[in-house]
Amino acid sequence: MAPSSTQPRVCSVVRTLDIVGEKWALLAVREVFLGNRRFDEMIRQTGAPRDTLAARLRTLVGAGILERRPYSGHLARFEYYLTDVGQDLYPVILTLRQWGDRHLASEDGPPTIFTHRCGQPLTTRLVCESCGEPVALGHTRPVVERRDGPGEPSAGAKASSSSSSGK
Repeated sequence: MAPSSTQPRVCSVVRTLDIVGEKWALLAVREVFLGNRRFDEMIRQTGAPRDTLAARLRTLVGAGILERRPYSGHLARFEYYLTDVGQDLYPVILTLRQWGDRHLASEDGPPTIFTHRCGQPLTTRLVCESCGEPVALGHTRPVVERRDGPGEPSAGAKASSSSSSGK
């Protein structure tokens, strides 16, 4: 029998959760998706402690998910906008909302119902872009697994991302 590895699995989920895996971070992203871009609006809508939300917003800005833009000339006040990287989290927020609506809604149903621009209630579904089939448990498999360290991209991925970002 081969010895088991004591190294944690290298995984993009770990890296993602390091940035957005805390409740207030995801709720801040949700609020920006819903059009609430100002700090005080986010506090009211989420119930987050001010210092905690401020720290999460700094993390999201530092990670390139949100961008801060001033909106007041005389006081240092900012609005938060999604970057292209942040907009890529939209399917994640929608899928989490749908899961909660399905498994955690009260007897009255979900707190909010979203509709698509076609006018129908929104239901998300993950599909393979290549063949169009729904993705289901057991229909995927890892092809290459790199073990460079916990949550660290492989050396090739680091080189590729730095050369493709133009930075």
